[in-house]
Amino acid sequence: MNHEELLQELEMRKTKARAQGGPEKIQRQHDRGRLTARERLDKLLDPGSFVEFGLLAYSEWPGMEEKTPTDGLIMGYGRIGGRRIAISANDFTVMASTNAKINLRKLLQFKTQVGKLGIPYIHLGEAGGARMPDCQGSARMFELGGGGTDTLWAEYVHLREQPYIFAAMGECYGVADFQACVADFVVQVKGSAIAVSGPRALGRAIGQTYTGEEMGGWKVHSKVTGMTDQVAEDEEHCFDIIRKYLDYMPDNCNQLPSARPVPEGSEERMAKILDFLPEKNTRVYDMHKIVRCIVDGGEYLELKPAFGAMVITCLARIDGYVVGIQASNPLVNVGSTDTDALEKSMSFMCLCDSYNIPLIFMNDTPGHMTGREAEVKRVGSRVVNQIQALMQVTVPKITINIRKNYGQAMINTCSLGSGHDFLVAWPTAEIGFMDPAIAADVVYGSLPEEERRELVEKMQSDTSPYPAAGSYWLQDVISPYDTRKYLINVLDIVRNSETRGMSRHLLGNWPKKF
Repeated sequence: MNHEELLQELEMRKTKARAQGGPEKIQRQHDRGRLTARERLDKLLDPGSFVEFGLLAYSEWPGMEEKTPTDGLIMGYGRIGGRRIAISANDFTVMASTNAKINLRKLLQFKTQVGKLGIPYIHLGEAGGARMPDCQGSARMFELGGGGTDTLWAEYVHLREQPYIFAAMGECYGVADFQACVADFVVQVKGSAIAVSGPRALGRAIGQTYTGEEMGGWKVHSKVTGMTDQVAEDEEHCFDIIRKYLDYMPDNCNQLPSARPVPEGSEERMAKILDFLPEKNTRVYDMHKIVRCIVDGGEYLELKPAFGAMVITCLARIDGYVVGIQASNPLVNVGSTDTDALEKSMSFMCLCDSYNIPLIFMNDTPGHMTGREAEVKRVGSRVVNQIQALMQVTVPKITINIRKNYGQAMINTCSLGSGHDFLVAWPTAEIGFMDPAIAADVVYGSLPEEERRELVEKMQSDTSPYPAAGSYWLQDVISPYDTRKYLINVLDIVRNSETRGMSRHLLGNWPKKF
């Protein structure tokens, strides 16, 4: 062949590869209300920015070359808002993007390369499990493992060295499910499913007939397992969530997140902050409203909002700089934390510590939920695991006691001996071993009512923040109206320190899911 013929052949091969599974498979994808992998890349990435790797790859199974363009996995580098990212997308129009030797080889080599480059990585998931008969047989099974002793490292190990975002766009079984389990942040489109095995394989293997949504739909993973951090109404909403999350993240663990201009009016909300805190300490309220008063523009991105909902975990900005906020929400179980909330807290602290995001704790909790059900869910080990993670957090930890903070929960909320850098309280704070009304019943329940009342009042006064401030256990008691100003000042102190607030990344390999 001459040069022109060789170039024509090259273009023909690339054109055929970009055609994915062909018009019929593409139409089938559209009929399900879903975009194809290439359409998703076009929607998410800056126009013309995608640089593809592995376009000419195909299955090594005899006779499958023409039927498996890219072997069902599209990957490369692009930009989002001008920022360089790595991205891979399962192409469901090609063999349901099932996992086979070439498909997996591409994923492993690509993730290894991305780790060396230290840039954010996004995976758009929609895939079946293992491809049969490609993976059947002892020799082929070992080939699926990459052919070496530790060749699956890139698939299953994520040390939180660069942000990893997983988006469930459709059915995500097998490898796709495991990637969701490894990722830092999971967004799930309604109608998608994340599960180890698909319904067809499950039915044949053990006779169960659950649908993908019943096993791993958005309600399961956002409310029960906590795997899903955000739920998207549709694919366009999913891309918006990815962009928003990415804006809070640095490129890698060796950088600080980027600052942004402070929106106008960010100070004005502080004048209403006490409008949302009841004067009676027995009344519940929504802590989200207080958080909105404090953060820039009243905007934040909440992670796992429906899981362990008595604890709020969110990314936000204060004075233009990224912060992570963990706040009690008395609107749910009066703020008493269950095992889901403790696991949610661990996950959030690991995320913030790995990506150099200072943590702010806003506390109003009477303690941990106890009893037989809690013990069955291993509440004791969850309490201690969360403390172990908290003790290893090395980004700045700023604690504000809003109202109740009792007993063991004081350790878990970074108020007592668990490594706080800055610790203050509002004058509304109540601090002690337990609620003073309950404590009075335990200690003085048998006394005459008049004598008992005086002792109860004394016990209640002891829980005010002033005795602790007088002994310098608290660094200060601040007006609620000064909370934003206080946070701006201490965050500025941190940024101008020797470390600039950078973490030592001790939690990089803490489990991603629980």
